[in-house]
Amino acid sequence: MKRFTTLGALLMLLFSTARADEGMWLLHMLQRINEANMQESGLRLSAQDIYDINNASLKDAIVRLNGGSCTAEVISSQGLVLTNHHCAYGAIQSFSTPENDYLTDGFWAKSKDQEMHIDDFYVSFLDRIDDVTERVLAKVNDGMSETDRAAAVQAELEAIRTEFQAADSTLNYDMKAMYYGNEYYVFSYRDYNDVRLVAAPPESVGKYGGDTDNWMWPRHTGDFSMIRIYADADNNPAAYSEDNVPYTPKRHLNISMDGVAQGDFTMIMGYPGSTDRFLSSWGVEQAIDLYNPSVVECRDLKLKTMKGHMDADKAVRIKYAAKYAQTANYWKYYIGQTKGLKRLEVQLQKQKIEALFDRWATSDAEREATYGNALGLIESYYAETDATVRGGVYALEAGLIGSDIVLFGLRVGFRGAGLFAEDPNQVMATKGLLQGLADAHFKDYDQDTDRELFVKMMTKYRDDIDPDQWPSEFQTVQDKYKGDFEAYAEKIYTKSPLRSAEAFAAFLENPKEKTFDKDMAIAMAMSVYERYSQGTSPEVQEKFDRGYRLFVRGLRELMPNKAFYPDANSTMRLTYGPVGDYTPADAVQYDFVTTANGILEKKDNSNPEFVVPERLEQLIKARDFGPYANEDGELVVCFIHGTDITGGNSGSPVMNANGDLIGLAFDGNWEAMSGDIAFEHQLQRTISVDIRYVMWILDKYAGCTNLIEEMDFVYASEEVADPANAEPQLSDPMGGK
Repeated sequence: MKRFTTLGALLMLLFSTARADEGMWLLHMLQRINEANMQESGLRLSAQDIYDINNASLKDAIVRLNGGSCTAEVISSQGLVLTNHHCAYGAIQSFSTPENDYLTDGFWAKSKDQEMHIDDFYVSFLDRIDDVTERVLAKVNDGMSETDRAAAVQAELEAIRTEFQAADSTLNYDMKAMYYGNEYYVFSYRDYNDVRLVAAPPESVGKYGGDTDNWMWPRHTGDFSMIRIYADADNNPAAYSEDNVPYTPKRHLNISMDGVAQGDFTMIMGYPGSTDRFLSSWGVEQAIDLYNPSVVECRDLKLKTMKGHMDADKAVRIKYAAKYAQTANYWKYYIGQTKGLKRLEVQLQKQKIEALFDRWATSDAEREATYGNALGLIESYYAETDATVRGGVYALEAGLIGSDIVLFGLRVGFRGAGLFAEDPNQVMATKGLLQGLADAHFKDYDQDTDRELFVKMMTKYRDDIDPDQWPSEFQTVQDKYKGDFEAYAEKIYTKSPLRSAEAFAAFLENPKEKTFDKDMAIAMAMSVYERYSQGTSPEVQEKFDRGYRLFVRGLRELMPNKAFYPDANSTMRLTYGPVGDYTPADAVQYDFVTTANGILEKKDNSNPEFVVPERLEQLIKARDFGPYANEDGELVVCFIHGTDITGGNSGSPVMNANGDLIGLAFDGNWEAMSGDIAFEHQLQRTISVDIRYVMWILDKYAGCTNLIEEMDFVYASEEVADPANAEPQLSDPMGGK
């Protein structure tokens, strides 16, 4: 592949229609770092309108789902929350049966008494961010070993947590390291546990395009669902109760009916999960050659095995729908990331940065003493772990999460010892805990499917990985079962008390320690976990921790005028950038919006990924778009814009310059799949569903006028002097205010 020359890169910048803006910015730093640039780019708000710990601000309308799996936003004064369909997919599945298949048919609550409580689902509101870096770093120095340093840091963070909890025990506190341990912050949250499903489109809308279109543009997916937060009479968090009432938020987002145009300012707030923007060239090489291919190989076999059973039985399809989707998502992600890393020559880019760092570090004696060995430590870490990377991936992907019985066996193995305690109260508590784990496990479990997964995944693990990296129980399979995992599985799936809900319930009724100690499912699970947890030696891990901490610290000293943002770690971030088309390849140009016309163009009712419901087809053909059409009379479905997101941002609100909701982020684009490691300014795009399409589905397709009526709409003609603090403007989307 040819590399761009400096002139070529400059010309591309000059003639590009839009560039993506890199950065996942911490909210409390916006005023100091980003406010002026954001306002120059079109933002009509201040940093304080976005993040304010004393007054209602935009942050108070954004919630974290289940500790960081996704993001969502409050869109009414009655606690109505919008997120992605795939973020609520497990909840929708949990209510689905072959008789009431909400995955296929959708779910629409036409009144609040039809809303369904979701077990084990919670939302978190960010209360504030506190910088405790100075206090934590005062307890450490560069002369300490990494083990001693980590212990000192942990002790100080726990002391800080204790002080915060003493000041306000109603909040939960996440202690987060940033920049590889160079800064530390406390994030304070308020959790609400009574969350109810309100609306979900059928899969033919919410997952339109399936795995084929996943990570792809152009896209025609209505990836949304709605939930509602409930609270006690005083608006405080409370366990589920019929007496609870809809939560009254400090702030909720207005719905913009203005749509998007090329170059429009957009911003996203949410909880990106993980990035590796400081990854070294050696880390990129290991990802391309070893880590990524191993994940793809394991997940490919798992997907094919599940799909065979899902296609044959509707009940199995429902049970395994969420598992399949989760497995498929990052199977395709790692395929795309590897291609992107190679195509964009990311390893070479990293080597140039490292060469610059090395010249800077070694050009001064004091700097060399501090930073001179940082890159050497990093290089040594990867050299010493290359041989075991695949074994670690297989221990997780083929072993611990390859089949459900192994993960269940691990949980029972760790927590089941209390069944044989002398204290009767401990025995009863353990039984209750294990029964709860069993209920969750067997709810979405099919023995025939799991048995085939166990045999195939374990056989692949054994065949692909060197014997010196096998779990110890593999030797039992070799010695007693002639290496036949089918024969080994026969014993587990006919004799183990973990094989079925009935067998496990009978075991809990009269648990025998000998049965527990000799159970083969538990033995295999503990053996795989032991192998997985060995990981790298403390000495090798110290090279990684120290090397990266010094490298990142040194980079920030080397470039004092560059604003560095920390890698994503499931904390609230803001990213901003313009709406814009892009050129993914020679002679290919992608527009920045898709319309409902594309839904019918892709329609193939013989392919479950591209089924178009009859009612949806009729509405589109009739062009019954109402007030949700754009100025050309078309119904926009999705749009793309140059913002910086990753997993965890799913469900994040896309807002315009006034802070009004214009869309819902749900994906990135295939050409920039290496973006978690190296941001690509020309190609990186966020794919979002247009909020008007969401409203159209609610109104025209589902007839949920109850939900339409409780939201607040704003139009282009409405000028709001201070949108962040304005009173909600009640509007009728059918025409009048």
